[in-house]
Amino acid sequence: MRSLFYLNKYLIKYKSKLLLGFLFVISSNVFSLFPAKFIGDSFRIIEEFIGNPELIIDNSGKQELFYIVLLIFFSVTAKGFFMFLMRQTIIVVSRKIEYDLKNEIYNHYQSLSMDFFKKNKTGDILNRISEDVTKVRMYLGPAILYSLNLICLLLFVIFRMFYISPELTFWVLLPLPVLSFLIYKISSAINKNSELVQIKLADLTNLTQQLISSIKIIKSFNSQKKSLNQFNLKSDIYVQNQIELIKVNSLFFPLMILLVGASSLLTIFFGKKLVVIGLIDIGTIAEFIIYVNMLTWPVTSVGWVTSIVQTAAASQKRINEFMSIQTNMKSGGVFKNKILGNIVFSEVSFEYEKYKALNKINFSIKKGEFLGVIGGVGSGKSTILQLICRFLDSKSGSIIIDNESIENYNINNLRKNISYVPQESFLFSDSIRNNLLFGNPKASEKDLKIILDVVCITKEVSKFKSGIDTFIGERGVTLSGGQKQRLNIARALLKDSNIILIDDALSNIDVENEKKILSNIYSYKNLKTVIIVSNRISTISSCDQIIVLDNGNLVQKGTHNELLNVNGYYKKIHDIQNKTI
Repeated sequence: MRSLFYLNKYLIKYKSKLLLGFLFVISSNVFSLFPAKFIGDSFRIIEEFIGNPELIIDNSGKQELFYIVLLIFFSVTAKGFFMFLMRQTIIVVSRKIEYDLKNEIYNHYQSLSMDFFKKNKTGDILNRISEDVTKVRMYLGPAILYSLNLICLLLFVIFRMFYISPELTFWVLLPLPVLSFLIYKISSAINKNSELVQIKLADLTNLTQQLISSIKIIKSFNSQKKSLNQFNLKSDIYVQNQIELIKVNSLFFPLMILLVGASSLLTIFFGKKLVVIGLIDIGTIAEFIIYVNMLTWPVTSVGWVTSIVQTAAASQKRINEFMSIQTNMKSGGVFKNKILGNIVFSEVSFEYEKYKALNKINFSIKKGEFLGVIGGVGSGKSTILQLICRFLDSKSGSIIIDNESIENYNINNLRKNISYVPQESFLFSDSIRNNLLFGNPKASEKDLKIILDVVCITKEVSKFKSGIDTFIGERGVTLSGGQKQRLNIARALLKDSNIILIDDALSNIDVENEKKILSNIYSYKNLKTVIIVSNRISTISSCDQIIVLDNGNLVQKGTHNELLNVNGYYKKIHDIQNKTI
């Protein structure tokens, strides 16, 4: 339950609307008391008719009953009106808090380091911002609404009953302690089961996403049956946990109805005795029975509300786990409209959890120069680019950009001045145009045409039915690997940053187009600082300088010709690749 305290800031934010909703709850329940009183009065009038038949002839009694009917109609109408207002007010607030909470979670996700996304499954991350937030919204809306309604109704009804007959009120409320004990015991079980259900749902969501994303592999290996078995296993575990939760929830309603029914029986049994001795009349018993029935749904809903609250507490606990994670990556205060692109690595080291990626790396690159980075798998090539983007922070050493430590830059300002093409091509489920404009929404039609020419994809795009406005599907599913890579490069170049980082993003492009694209990129010489990571020497051979990495160590540095004149790692790779060709 303590996990829900996190939401207090939102309740305070919307306190005026919640207070207004509370006033509507009070008004609705005040008017709900009148019909029972008026019905009790009508019973007394009818009782007088039975005892004095001559009153039937007198129209005054009939007229009084007619007025009572009008008053009941007015009371019920007023109750319905205020009930509508209380629902509109409190439920709308819950939707607004849901919106705010989702935005806060997503904003927090964006502030976290890449390490967070490596450690946590995508399905679990998505589940906390969708399914868990929905459970919390049910607490903020229906649960709070019905809780306020129950509290107000209980107080008003008990006060009214006690005012009429304290003795009969005692017997009517006798089952309440038993009810309270049962609620406490069952709610504890609900909380435990709800938390387990949310965990199993996250596992199922993650597996489903994984299976859908890898559908091509599954089909190519003819493993549909195996993947179905995996899904069924996770689904069965989730269903079993849901059934356990439903079993606990199902105890609430029968117990509530039983206890409310017991109150009705006690009302009739002890009410009859009080009528006989003349302490109350028939109208009072009728009024009490109506009050007990009025409490039937609110008291019965205690089980439902308790389930919502406990489920929400479990969900909010999961949300809080992620919200409490803070990135160690601190943003500096230095802002520059245009970073020129002078980069210096001095004794830079970086370690992942299981291995050392970089060990005391030293190199420098001036504005307008091209740097090639080559090395074996896991040698630390991509890590260098991620350190420049500050997706990662070095463990030791320093990275200087334009005579300023990279840690002093405002992170958003730094990344605004860098165009990064990752190893894995990613395109949004949108048109080609909108994908290209992602980093530079103000780019003109002329800019788009030029950039498509630079990456040698103009002819291919023109053949699409809608040209540049063609919808390319999720992750660019309608495009080939080479087309995806070229559009990724085009998007980065269109951003028009002075630092361009290309992480092995030409691997799926044919040799002819690769040469043309590289030639076009080299035309930026003296204008842009470009770092190209590649496993192919042909990709980086024209760079101003090349660094060679091996197991995190910088083992060679120089131009293409200089490195070929040394019998080292670079020449070895060159000879192997040339033999292959």
